[in-house]
Amino acid sequence: MASPLRVLIHGGGIGGLTLATALARRGHTVEVAELRDRFDALGVGIIQPTNALHVMREIGVLDECLAAGFAWEVLTIADPSGKPLARIPQPRMDGAPAGNGIPRPALAGILGDAAVAAGAKIRFATTLIGLDDDGTGVTATLSDGSSGRWDLVVGFDGIGSPLRTRLHGDRYAPEYTGFANWRVTVPRHPDVRGVVMATAGRDAKALLTPMTDGLMYLGAVFAESEDFRPDPERAHEELAERLAGFSGPVAEALAAVTDPSAVVYSRISQVTVGGPWHAGRVVLAGDAAHASTPHLAQGAAMAVEDALVLAGALDAAASVPEALESWEARRRPRALWVQALSRAVLRQETGAPTTPEEDELLKTGIPGAARVLAEPY
Repeated sequence: MASPLRVLIHGGGIGGLTLATALARRGHTVEVAELRDRFDALGVGIIQPTNALHVMREIGVLDECLAAGFAWEVLTIADPSGKPLARIPQPRMDGAPAGNGIPRPALAGILGDAAVAAGAKIRFATTLIGLDDDGTGVTATLSDGSSGRWDLVVGFDGIGSPLRTRLHGDRYAPEYTGFANWRVTVPRHPDVRGVVMATAGRDAKALLTPMTDGLMYLGAVFAESEDFRPDPERAHEELAERLAGFSGPVAEALAAVTDPSAVVYSRISQVTVGGPWHAGRVVLAGDAAHASTPHLAQGAAMAVEDALVLAGALDAAASVPEALESWEARRRPRALWVQALSRAVLRQETGAPTTPEEDELLKTGIPGAARVLAEPY
């Protein structure tokens, strides 16, 4: 579009800040309404696969991500003792590194600083409370008492998206998969120089991911009832009980955890907005539209791809509605394929029954999926 746009982004997470940076660098007026009171992120670390790092390069923060994290090239499959069974080189997208582990708070700070430096305005402790789309623009009212007129409103507000609820009610509420993720930050084992997936049969797998020279995180997924919550006094012991079949680096990591509050527990849910991701000049993106399980390490990567492709679609189209149509047509097949394959991998790895459609997807395999996802988005 020839004229600069006024864009409101609801949610200042990974996807929202990536879009804010990409749009502000193109000369658009961008504001981000973020419910938290500062740039921060819950959880431990995150994997940035090559397609996510390609986006980071495009918005100018790749060097900062690599400096704050731990770049790696090879996925190692190991037995319960940590002995390597296979080393699988990971593909690169257009010269971007194969992968990077990074603490979530560090990534939040990098993206927040980039958005502000590009000219985006951040409204902390603020959420959307009113929305009126008349077809030519959107009047939005925020919880800080302000209101404004916008050419586009983008919901990067996560799996519990208030904007999705505003548009669709509870039609696309998060669906609990029956599984939960246990994660904890520990000192990096010297042998962990890339992602290590240690397996003890179908019942237990542990992921070791380096985040910095000195830190890594241990993650494991188990079937858990929807109402289960770890005991706040012994969460680290409960995790150790679930991983009792491991020795080597996994056991050493568990032995280093003495504080139960260090364990981060999150139920794995999924969201699929089956209808259009946009209505008029309001659009849902990232987890608000297509949250997936973590089994391909692609949740955040899909969000930042959404952001960069949306910025490009707005460049190329003659109008906002035309841009949203072309963006969704391009993004929906890739994002939903990732979601479906990731869910199938979860079922396969945990021994849960798979459908014929999932069995067909699983023929791709994780290495095959990595190659596909290193191709242009």
